[in-house]
Amino acid sequence: MDSKQLQLKTQNLQNIIASLESVIIAYSGGVDSSLIAHIAHKTLGKNNTLIVTADSPSMAPYELQAAKSIAETKQWNYKIIQTQEMQDIRYAANTPARCFFCKTELYNQLAQLAHQTGFKTIANGANADDLGDYRPGMKAATNFSVRSPFVEANINKQDIRILAKKAGLPNWDKPAQPCLSSRIPYGTHVTTDALRMISNAERHLRNLGFTQCRVRHHGKTAIIEIPKQQIPKYRSPHIQPLAEAGIIAAGYQHVELDPKGFRSGSLNETLTKTTIPT
Repeated sequence: MDSKQLQLKTQNLQNIIASLESVIIAYSGGVDSSLIAHIAHKTLGKNNTLIVTADSPSMAPYELQAAKSIAETKQWNYKIIQTQEMQDIRYAANTPARCFFCKTELYNQLAQLAHQTGFKTIANGANADDLGDYRPGMKAATNFSVRSPFVEANINKQDIRILAKKAGLPNWDKPAQPCLSSRIPYGTHVTTDALRMISNAERHLRNLGFTQCRVRHHGKTAIIEIPKQQIPKYRSPHIQPLAEAGIIAAGYQHVELDPKGFRSGSLNETLTKTTIPT
């Protein structure tokens, strides 16, 4: 895309956000929600923009801290709420509709907050590329009339990274970081213990330099996904023993490396048209 096209998209995006008048932004700390928060803050002002992060066991503590750090640095009107999706047995059952129940809990709380504070609209950072993937959370957003300005302006992930870099956001090139529950195969119950194990194991891998990684939780077995080009580094004699020791310290008994490498949403590969809820 040339710069003129992106400029037109950006102007359209700003017009969309300006029309919201006042907005609560669902902010996870990823680049998408960071950029929508930044633009809303800049366009509508601090008093008309409330940036909200949902804290729960499905969010790694270091991700929460990173989100909070950006919000404080940018001096946003920022709030952390506690969501209770873990108390919903439909969420814990971990069917392919899990994200729907999670987002329903989030948007229900944000709707209550909007009612209490007088903010007119709720918005998220969903982008045009999200329309081509299985995203049950988008259905929950529709149910609560949540706006997706990036989708409305036809802005995709590549556009977002370009704009986030121009805006000086420190996470402009941050890899996608879905909730920790996405590491647990469908049909395996989500528990706080499993989420804690995943969080600690992934933090250990990041500390070893594997910034893009997934620890897929298969009971007492951790299946590691890292980019293919980093597999030789992982297998080196001074890294693999350290990596496996830290993952075992997180609570696992066995560690395996997926030779296919990192794939975002790889657990969705098991889904078929008959298993995806409508």
